[in-house]
Amino acid sequence: MQIISADAAASLVQDGWTVATAGFSSSGIPEAVTEALERRFLTSGAPRDLTLIHAAGQGNRTVNKAGGTGVAHFAHSGMTRRVIGGHWGGSTRLADMAMAGEIEGYNLPQGVISQLYRATAGGKLGLISPIGLHTFVDPRHDGGRLGKRVSEDLVDLITLRGREYLFYAALPIQCGIIRATTADTRGNLTAEHETVTQDMLAIAQAARNSGGIVIAQVKRLTEAGALHPHMVRVPGILVDYVVLAEGDHHRQTAEFDHNPAFTGEIREPHHSFQPLPLDVRKIIARRAAFELLPHRNPVVNLGTGIPASVAAVAREEGILDMTFTVEAGTIGGFPAAEPTFGAAINPEAIIDQPSQFDFYDGGGLDISFLGLGEVDSEGSVNVSCFGPRFNGVGGFINITQSTKTLVFCGTFTGQGLEVRAGDGLEIIREGSTRKFVDKDHHLSFNGPYASGQGARTTYVTERAVFKLVDGHLHLTEIAPGIDLQRDVLDQCTARLVVSDRLSIMDRRIFRASPMGIKPIAQAAQ
Repeated sequence: MQIISADAAASLVQDGWTVATAGFSSSGIPEAVTEALERRFLTSGAPRDLTLIHAAGQGNRTVNKAGGTGVAHFAHSGMTRRVIGGHWGGSTRLADMAMAGEIEGYNLPQGVISQLYRATAGGKLGLISPIGLHTFVDPRHDGGRLGKRVSEDLVDLITLRGREYLFYAALPIQCGIIRATTADTRGNLTAEHETVTQDMLAIAQAARNSGGIVIAQVKRLTEAGALHPHMVRVPGILVDYVVLAEGDHHRQTAEFDHNPAFTGEIREPHHSFQPLPLDVRKIIARRAAFELLPHRNPVVNLGTGIPASVAAVAREEGILDMTFTVEAGTIGGFPAAEPTFGAAINPEAIIDQPSQFDFYDGGGLDISFLGLGEVDSEGSVNVSCFGPRFNGVGGFINITQSTKTLVFCGTFTGQGLEVRAGDGLEIIREGSTRKFVDKDHHLSFNGPYASGQGARTTYVTERAVFKLVDGHLHLTEIAPGIDLQRDVLDQCTARLVVSDRLSIMDRRIFRASPMGIKPIAQAAQ
């Protein structure tokens, strides 16, 4: 193991290499190294024609060519030839390049990519999984391809013992760029100040066993033998180079230099919690929280955006007999919202991302709350692509195809929606974008397929609640104060089945005071 500068590390990457980077949202990003790679390219024109692989979205979601973090440093014509990403929201510039055909782009499920690292490390041909069937990842649809420049198929449909699966080919890696907290002089790495360990070990093993190199960014060094072996997350036998970084290059997240409540060093006291203001997001999260009540001690996943607010509502209401998880690897505690999504306040455990997805894919989740961009007449959902804007799917497909109960959360219309809450709901200004449509533009979640698999699926908005029944969207509730025809039926193009038992949403959802639903939760159990 050698200790080198970020610029020296960047000089090691050769033209045409496949590079895997670690990170989740703004956590765990090896910013000093990726920034140095960009700087080298802009000054020398090298390295060129890289293939970039990343499982989670990494970066600050900048739309600019310059000034971004994480994978945004790769967003230059000539520098990057191909990107295989789980979520593309960390750099909209990279997504735009893929959609425009400037680079080859592929979007595979986040859990699939993190598990593919392990397949590569183990010398396997690839990963066989049902995850992705009957979505845009399925080769009968788009095969995960973006734009028109893609040169090969990365996903195959196969049949084993009478069942359909997708085969994802292993991807050799010439350079793995990971991040940890402390390195000793033998290259052993610990992650005591990192919010998540994501897939750092799997990337290091994959690069090592592909004959590549591993570059680890850390913020401090210690002597060999000083690290407790149970604390070491990546052993030194896998690490070739260590880059010492500090300051903005090694912030814990975009929001925090270091928050010890994310890493178990302290426990944030309950009295420090501040309830969310009553706005449209909280209204949706409140109604979504009612879906928790029939469950006893459920294991829960929360997506980013409005779904993450469900944890704050549960905390305010004192509904704490559940375990929240995030796909990055946190178990227990309360998931943080953007820009720190992926971390958790007061976590009980932090495991590697591929292992978290093993648990998810195998059916370990009892209920999941996820966002919605578009919902169509069959209950299918699009969260990944809206016209020329591509966000990517992240862990959405893994989670929605494996969870027993699904709750999709989002506003009924988009772009400019304004509401007023009180004893009910009033639409002050209608959104200009219809989100409940006849047919989705991108198939992130297949409603009929989910129905056939037995998923219990609910769609929660600020004014209406829907259930997926036999592949059809059934309207079951509307908010008090909402006119069914004017505010629901006239504001969508989806074909709805209006329940003959249409009910009114609980009025407590729209009042500023706590709802007081804890006794209901206890009675339900």
